[in-house]
Amino acid sequence: MFNALAGRRHFRDLSEAEVLALAISSEEDDARIYATYAHELRADYPQTAAAFDEMAQEEDGHRRRLIDLWQARFSGPIPLIRREHVAGYYTRRPVWLVNNLGLETIRSEAERMEARARDFYIAAAQHSSDPETRRLLGDLAAAEVRHEEKARAAAERLEGPEGAAELGAERRQFVLTWVQPGLAGLMDGSVSTLAPIFATAFATQDSGTTFLVGLAASVGAGISMGFTEAAHDDGVISGRGAPWKRGVASGVMTALGGLGHALPYLLPQFWVATGIAFAVVFVELWAIAWIQNRYMDTPYLRAIFQVVLGGALVLGAGILIGGG
Repeated sequence: MFNALAGRRHFRDLSEAEVLALAISSEEDDARIYATYAHELRADYPQTAAAFDEMAQEEDGHRRRLIDLWQARFSGPIPLIRREHVAGYYTRRPVWLVNNLGLETIRSEAERMEARARDFYIAAAQHSSDPETRRLLGDLAAAEVRHEEKARAAAERLEGPEGAAELGAERRQFVLTWVQPGLAGLMDGSVSTLAPIFATAFATQDSGTTFLVGLAASVGAGISMGFTEAAHDDGVISGRGAPWKRGVASGVMTALGGLGHALPYLLPQFWVATGIAFAVVFVELWAIAWIQNRYMDTPYLRAIFQVVLGGALVLGAGILIGGG
């Protein structure tokens, strides 16, 4: 850590030429960050991408004005000085390197960027004794305030008609990446493990054995479903999102679906545990039907037929096999 700080200088120790050079590099970085945001958002969120395109162009214009001022006041090459070279100077979190950032995360980060840039220009103006430099830095501080307001307005447009399409696209992506795989896993775990768990329960009438079978079936099904979901589609063509996210959603929900009616068998009283397990199954199946209706736009009666009736048949099969 001390080696990293050894070559850094405090903002108060910078010359006016170095302050301007720092402002130039900061504007260049911000323009590239906004251009990156615009590129990432363009396909799904064109309104927000257009706003970031405009902000990137304005930041590039700020950079050119700063370069003109530096060349008018100083001679020689512009020194290379960046945020990381100044102790105590604000930094940019490299969130632009993260794939599939949420719309709200990007908008919030842009608003935070502009607020910090505004504070920098106010401090830089106080640092300078040249009237022309102070005037330009004050103008840039005001421009960053307008950018901050623009970023805030972009977030507020989510509540209006302009943002409705973008919110719909974001919701669709959430459904494709998390809800669909998770729902498939929950259905598989809740339904497919009914037969082995309740067959074991009625065959042995032993809580400990039933729990171990249920635990093994749930964990095994979760691992299998998770790997299958992640491996069968890389998401590039389908647009369903990162494979690991879908794999996690499917695997975890599959295991939870099975564990829901296996955990009651931790109780040593077999019939008490079985009664609780029946209640859990009832809640699970109706919850899945509600999720299908809420997120997948499946008609409620169809969801009930597919999930509740199907689950009841599997449960009955397990009881008959175990009881026989």
